[in-house]
Amino acid sequence: MLLQDAAVAMLVHTLLCPQQGRQCTPALEPQREDQKRTSSDEDGRRRTRTNSRTAPGSFSFSGEGRGFEIAQGRLGPGRIHHCMRTIGAAEIALQLMCARAAQRTTFGKKLYSHEVIAHWIAESRIAIEQARLLTLRAAKAIDTIGSAKARKEVQDMVLIITVNCVSSKYYIFFVMLIVFLSLQIAMIKVVAPRMACQVADRAIQVFGGAGVCQDFPLAFMYTVVRTLRIADGPDEVHLSAIAKMELMEQAKLLSKM
Repeated sequence: MLLQDAAVAMLVHTLLCPQQGRQCTPALEPQREDQKRTSSDEDGRRRTRTNSRTAPGSFSFSGEGRGFEIAQGRLGPGRIHHCMRTIGAAEIALQLMCARAAQRTTFGKKLYSHEVIAHWIAESRIAIEQARLLTLRAAKAIDTIGSAKARKEVQDMVLIITVNCVSSKYYIFFVMLIVFLSLQIAMIKVVAPRMACQVADRAIQVFGGAGVCQDFPLAFMYTVVRTLRIADGPDEVHLSAIAKMELMEQAKLLSKM
């Protein structure tokens, strides 16, 4: 089990062993820090061992069996924040790439004069703007129908419509809202980290050996962004979800023809 901070383990231990001086087996025991590649600080994930402790029922926040629901409640807005920071990192990588291309000379001309480098710069800008617009669209969906309260209201409305057999067009509308929100979040989870990884990789290539040393942030940037393609769920999982939603949508369209 991996935890972001040892303080989490300490907090859980304190909650389950509230009496000072009481001998108690820790619920979570920190084992070691898993550092990221190229990272010299402690910004990693702590490998933690669980000891099969149980918490009393009074510790429940929202009812038994709703832990996953609570955890999922923040993931939509949280992924918007990740994508915003990822786009910002890509902007910095592109700035560094352009600056390096304007400073260095090979074969008698500046790096940006080489068609390959020029195309990398152009493609990076295009990719950043595409990811930015998709993230803005997802953020708008979160603001309008995607907050936990709004999404719960939509789901409750779907249930009411189903129970009372109200017009099917309203049922389809509300279901489409939920699917639309899930689709937007899934797409930005794939697009933003992939884009930033590609831009950072191009910048590293333009820098050469300097791109992977501690003098520039590109290697660390690439590592952090690449981690998101695991921490936010594997790309393959999101792609499968996107494909499933798209097939459902296409099936609805075909049924009307």
